[in-house]
Amino acid sequence: MRIPDERPNLVMLAVLTLFTAGIATGAALMQRPAAAKKPLHLADQTPVRMVGPPFVPNTNPRER
Repeated sequence: MRIPDERPNLVMLAVLTLFTAGIATGAALMQRPAAAKKPLHLADQTPVRMVGPPFVPNTNPRER
């Protein structure tokens, strides 16, 4: 069975898409046990010392 001369790029794209989807599925399945770990809570982190003035976004660039 031979692929028509007009569509080799389309066939290559389909094969590459299925191949990469298989790799992504395999990687997702391998990481599934890692998600069962105890989640980290933001309150458990140590506080960070701020140096300098707090950041205030410039919402109106015409006025300083």
